[in-house]
Amino acid sequence: MSSTRVVVTGVGTVSPLGLTADESWNKAVAGVSGIGPITSYDVTDFYAKVGGEVKGFDAYEYIDPKVADRNPRAVHYGLVAAQEAVGKSGIDMSRECPEKVGVCVAWMSDSGYIVKQASILERRGPRRVDPLFVSRFSASAPAMQIGMAFQARGPNTSVHSLCASGADALGTAMNFIRLGYADVMIAGGTHSYFSPLAMAGFDILGAVTREPDPAKASRPFDAERSGFVFGEGAGMVVLESLEHARARGAMILAELAGAGWSFNSFDETTSAASAEAFAMKVAMDRAGVAPHSVEYVNAHGTGTRLNDPTETQAIKLAFGVHAKKLAISSTKSMTGHAMAAAGAIESVVCVMTLATGIIHPTINYRTPDPECDLDYVPNTAREANVNVCLTNSFGFGGENCCLVFKRFGE
Repeated sequence: MSSTRVVVTGVGTVSPLGLTADESWNKAVAGVSGIGPITSYDVTDFYAKVGGEVKGFDAYEYIDPKVADRNPRAVHYGLVAAQEAVGKSGIDMSRECPEKVGVCVAWMSDSGYIVKQASILERRGPRRVDPLFVSRFSASAPAMQIGMAFQARGPNTSVHSLCASGADALGTAMNFIRLGYADVMIAGGTHSYFSPLAMAGFDILGAVTREPDPAKASRPFDAERSGFVFGEGAGMVVLESLEHARARGAMILAELAGAGWSFNSFDETTSAASAEAFAMKVAMDRAGVAPHSVEYVNAHGTGTRLNDPTETQAIKLAFGVHAKKLAISSTKSMTGHAMAAAGAIESVVCVMTLATGIIHPTINYRTPDPECDLDYVPNTAREANVNVCLTNSFGFGGENCCLVFKRFGE
């Protein structure tokens, strides 16, 4: 692997906390919850009544109406977050070699759209199905639209590792740069999955909380947690080789120093502490940092009965005695679980943590759990001199991806 250093020069977010990275970050620091009653569909017959929906978003204010009409909501979120990230990076795409600018974006196809088209096929026949069905349903839809929006003609791809997808996209984009395929990558994840079909599946599985009170619904690491809360949104970053960023005089927000991947390999739904710990260790090794150098971990922190103690155990395996000295917090306590976008949104959080010296809290933490006995920064933000942080993303099928971010230094 090349020794090329990869840096973050721009970030963008659309989330239940706000429509920009700054708004989302400020509310996260304040411990504001973006979770409320689900309004996207009638929840009468569903166990899950609350979710982290994006509020006040009108795609037509931000993107070409033709593009908005032809694409599902997740693509809208991804485009808007990418626009913010590129804008903050200060990069002038017209001056770039387009073949050296790439895109890597994760998402999960819109099940509501699929159900609608299946119904049209059954009721009205094959000639009435959306002629853009293939492109709108394609896993590459957000990456294609972002690539076209910025005339990026380099590597253009998507990844799908369920809940690890957003982090996976950033790690994959980092490697494209390190291997010399691109100088610049727009990378992240986007997700909008509030549909009766999707929720029915999670309802039956029992992974989503049935708590009707939004203030009690998402409670990672708390003894009274009862499952995760569905969320949506997008997180995007602009990654560049350090050489390229320096050459154009870019303001560098952080360094993406390493990524680690692993797979549980034994069960479709059960997490494995040993595999999660391995991904953390690989990420730190690739980043060239020792466990004791990490000050903060942005946890996967879903709030399920099984995943939180398993992640706690994994952190102990990866960090040893240093685990007790780590500050750990869960963004999902405020946003819910944005699936394919979660790891990307939480990567933006890591960049903001390094930039501001503030660690956002894990809210709704009231009752300690003996199995979750680390420092989860409960309820109140904390000032801290964070130089190295790690973010965990653990996919539902056992696919794990961890990223290490550093405060940039020469």
